[in-house]
Amino acid sequence: MNNMPANKNWRVLVIDDNPSIHEDFRKILSPATAGTAALAVTEAAVFGPLPDGVELIQFEVDSAYQGQEGLLRVKQAQEAGRPYAMAFVDVRMPPGWDGVETTRRIWELEPDLQVVLCTAYSDYSWGEMFEKLGHSDGLLILKKPFDAVEAFQLAHALTEKWWLHQQSRRKMEELESRVAERTAELAITNETLRTENTVRRQTEVERDRLIQDLQKSLANVKSLSGLLPICAGCKKIRDDKGYWSQVESYVQEHSEATFTHGLCPDCIKKYYPELEDVRPGDSRKEAS
Repeated sequence: MNNMPANKNWRVLVIDDNPSIHEDFRKILSPATAGTAALAVTEAAVFGPLPDGVELIQFEVDSAYQGQEGLLRVKQAQEAGRPYAMAFVDVRMPPGWDGVETTRRIWELEPDLQVVLCTAYSDYSWGEMFEKLGHSDGLLILKKPFDAVEAFQLAHALTEKWWLHQQSRRKMEELESRVAERTAELAITNETLRTENTVRRQTEVERDRLIQDLQKSLANVKSLSGLLPICAGCKKIRDDKGYWSQVESYVQEHSEATFTHGLCPDCIKKYYPELEDVRPGDSRKEAS
């Protein structure tokens, strides 16, 4: 975020090697601090007082007498959180940097600074100037000698432009911050939905597998139910097609049961009475 002052920024930097130029700018931009209050009274007497509610803007004017000093002041103001809104920069400032070089160095540090290059000579063509500085909407040219009203209007318009640009940037940063927050929230929501969908798909796959296993199990289940017609004599069972089958054959076909054969004690007595009389250790069993 940029360090934008809470109130309007009327801070102006004058970079010129001529001290009298600095005094002229102070008289134009900050008359109350330039010792011209008496002149304001005289003007009011001649032209009449300003309408109610109209207040003359008092710019805060700082001075630098070489390009290097101007760059240092811009840096110090930036670090203090009180940046300059605009600068009047003279083109010729021997023996140091000229105005174009000074502007180029300053814009590397503070690209938002609005600059008015003041010149009475054709030191640079437009092409040479734009080649060094680029096509920037923060640059204007003021020919010397300049009119006081022209200088005041430039200061007022460019400081207002700087202020509006900062407000626009702040709004854009706030919007970008909100978009980033909303994007992060949506990313979390999407990730949650993806996780829920994955769990749901896994659950559905597991459910389908269980259903298939159950269906296979049910297909393999054979059960006996209802009334079974059975012969009272031979004990055969009649199936639904009218055929008579042995009990073990019918049960094996209609269930999972498997038979193993043996003789109960009653049948042993009936069919094999001689075995009933044989006891362990009997001499007859041993003789046989």
